[in-house]
Amino acid sequence: MKTKFGLVARTAGMAIALCGFQRAALADRVRMDVGMATTHLEANKKQIGYIKVGLTGFALERERRTPVNVAIIIDRSGSMSGDKIAKAREAAMMAVDRLNPDDIVSVVAYNDTVSVLVPATKVSDKSAIRAGIERLDAFGSTALFAGVSKGADEVRKFLSRDRVNRVILVSDGQANVGPSSTSALAELGESLAKERICVTTIGLGLDYNEDLMTQLARKSDGNSGFANSSDDLVRLMKSEFGDVLAVVAQELSVRIDCAEGIRPVRVLGREADITGSTVRVLINQINAGQEKYVLLEVEVPATRASQTREVAAVTASYANMMTRSTDTLSATTSVRFTDSPAEVERSVNREVMIAVVTQTAVERNKLAVELRDKGRIEEAHAALTDNAGYLKHNASKLDSAALGVYAARNVVDAKNLDDANWGRQRKDMRYMQRSSEAQQSY
Repeated sequence: MKTKFGLVARTAGMAIALCGFQRAALADRVRMDVGMATTHLEANKKQIGYIKVGLTGFALERERRTPVNVAIIIDRSGSMSGDKIAKAREAAMMAVDRLNPDDIVSVVAYNDTVSVLVPATKVSDKSAIRAGIERLDAFGSTALFAGVSKGADEVRKFLSRDRVNRVILVSDGQANVGPSSTSALAELGESLAKERICVTTIGLGLDYNEDLMTQLARKSDGNSGFANSSDDLVRLMKSEFGDVLAVVAQELSVRIDCAEGIRPVRVLGREADITGSTVRVLINQINAGQEKYVLLEVEVPATRASQTREVAAVTASYANMMTRSTDTLSATTSVRFTDSPAEVERSVNREVMIAVVTQTAVERNKLAVELRDKGRIEEAHAALTDNAGYLKHNASKLDSAALGVYAARNVVDAKNLDDANWGRQRKDMRYMQRSSEAQQSY
């Protein structure tokens, strides 16, 4: 059954037409906010603009949450011995304790080979599941690709549009048995996303491959975490299951059709397909109260002052996990042209601009990592220092505490580029980049 509904305008008449900002909201429905970074642009010049499509999950009553189908995959190679494997067992058991009898869970462990400790099963006998987790020990090498693949096989046994289908990977090492390249793991993540399975990766310690883990998460639209210590692992698993148990919408498909004369340039922070004037983006899941957004950079042609130009029409559809329907949203956005730079400045949409600054800063932070990887430490330091200044300026201008925090993090990043600190710092930076791009809840 399809449910279609229009937009509920929260601002009257002409203001909506001018600012290009519209909202859709009903109980048990995702809200869509579409807006330009500035509602006015300078007249008579070609320029860049930004469209933000924000999708926010509706409130969730605890007793109505979506049942889950989750595979917990744990690296049991020799490097995980001792406190690491003990904390992995603790984290897995904590996760199982939060599940309901109708949820599905499986536990997979891997080293040179892969073992299914708990085959996919309903969580009706937690003592049996806990007994399976207790069998976790550590020895051997790291067949990461095979471990993720086997976990996905367990999820497929109960794969359903009516469940949250997720793989959660915990690893402290490199993939050294079977396919081990970043591209191979990225392709695996991309293929799982097409099956509606997303992968969360949690890297433990300082020896795992953060590029590989981040790409696996990114390509499947999953979360990514960095546990610097064994104790951090339990905390991250708790946060991850808070995310898993709060999903209200899945299979979100966003289509942006740019108006005549408007050229889509790129989507910041997300995978996207741009064909001609049409942009398509898929988002795996949204949680209750969480906003995930698509940020599109567009080129706007020179237009006379006092003219209003439609920029884009946006449609979105998603699987509503509460009503078991497919809901559809739609909106348009436009911009007005002026000879007054002051009017352009006054028209800044704060929420959209914070997103633009955040994703621009993430790109600059990534560039700094690339420079440091090439041994160009002074250039990396300069890039991070400049980024911190950019963030600090915009934090003040936009009154954004979050941008201020990110500025401070870039200052810390710049101070830890030496060989003694770079291993840990690089992992922390990759985690923050992925978290910002995906708009993670933790």
